[in-house]
Amino acid sequence: MKKLVLSIFAVAAMATASMAQTAPVENPNAADFKFDTEVHDFGSIKEGVQAEHTFKFTNTGKEPLVITNVQASCGCTTPTWSKEPIKPGAQGSVTAIYNSKGRPGNFNKAVTVTSNAKTPQKVLFIKGNVEAAAAAESAMPVKQDVATPSENKPKN
Repeated sequence: MKKLVLSIFAVAAMATASMAQTAPVENPNAADFKFDTEVHDFGSIKEGVQAEHTFKFTNTGKEPLVITNVQASCGCTTPTWSKEPIKPGAQGSVTAIYNSKGRPGNFNKAVTVTSNAKTPQKVLFIKGNVEAAAAAESAMPVKQDVATPSENKPKN
């Protein structure tokens, strides 16, 4: 019985050891990017403006850089990016468009870039302050004088 328990334990230990993951080998030639800037401050913008900034980068690696996804932290920011592989030494871009409509006050949004670079995820930031739009002067309806039905009757 002891031999059976020891055998089961030994098999379980070997199975566990064989499932252990080894650290990935870093490719010294892998693509990598260097952004000109990773944070953009729009300063103060008026409510309703579509604020846009393009982050430019250079592929500093020795292999083509492929951006597989760009995700904004909320639905108020729309990203676009270079879809074609970026050759070593070439430039690409990620553009973030912030919709300020209905969002007065300070904002700080993240845009996460996923790629085949040595650092597979890079987070870019846009920030600023949205100045509230002035309330329209005629926002409240004004009661106008309306003739009553008795005043509209023809006189005999």
